Amino acid sequence: MYLTGFADEASQDLDLQIQATKALGWNAIESRNIDGKNIHDISEDAFDIACKKLEDANVYVSCFGSAIANWAKSVHDPFDITLAEVERAIPRMKRLGTKLVRIMSYKREEGTEQHAEERFARLRDIVNMFVEHDLVPVHENCMNYGGMSWRHSLELINNVPDLKLIYDTGNSPFMKDYANGADVWQNGWDFYNEIKSHVAYIHIKDTLNPKPGEKEVYTMPGEGQGYVKEILRDLQASNYSGGISIEPHLAAIFHDPSALNTPNDKSYDLYLEYGQKLMTILQDMAFIHSPYSPSLEVNTLGAQSSK
Repeated sequence: MYLTGFADEASQDLDLQIQATKALGWNAIESRNIDGKNIHDISEDAFDIACKKLEDANVYVSCFGSAIANWAKSVHDPFDITLAEVERAIPRMKRLGTKLVRIMSYKREEGTEQHAEERFARLRDIVNMFVEHDLVPVHENCMNYGGMSWRHSLELINNVPDLKLIYDTGNSPFMKDYANGADVWQNGWDFYNEIKSHVAYIHIKDTLNPKPGEKEVYTMPGEGQGYVKEILRDLQASNYSGGISIEPHLAAIFHDPSALNTPNDKSYDLYLEYGQKLMTILQDMAFIHSPYSPSLEVNTLGAQSSK
């Protein structure tokens, strides 16, 4: 098992992302945004500079945190938008030596009609494009079709060959269970257990069920209703050897357009505190992590093995 994180929650500046990563004793970043743009959207010159900085620091990109088919995009948007993002992502992943790419299944539509077949067809094309280049697309349970319930995630697995899953511990507590009439919050422990044989990667954040009329509240890991400790213990018992990536959402929430205005010093300090808190939890249960290695290959059950 190795540790990594969305270091853009420490800072939008890549130098500080690298600094935070090394301060935690880690050697990998789940790269999403640099200077306010997704890594597949920054210019070629900016990408060249980023690659040089990461190489000089001996810091790897464990997962490409793309915006492909994410919660901000509709299944009704022209598919060319998605295809262009995939085409930009592939050569950048290959240059970085990154195997995993986080994708989604487009935002949930209001009402009951979710155009599932169109989503499945698009995801099959997306997944095939990555697989042809020996890359591994992993779907996150977020505010998208697959995140509507564990049953929706398994629908994706059943309809999209070669797709694997990310389980995010902090998303279920603030999302309704749309397989049960959307009148109850999801139970994260149930969600995880139903999909875990397809999980190739873990996101750690923690949340509380929102109070009526209020937004979700994010907490330190293990202090919310995301079953963080229980899931980590189960991963340990299962000999999980994949990535565990922190996504604190304490100082900067990337669904919030004001996130870029968060003071860097607060974001940076909270990111370090969050990573240290996770490591304390792991140390207490003797779940020892190792450095990320670009030679790791994802297998079908989410564990990782050396080539």
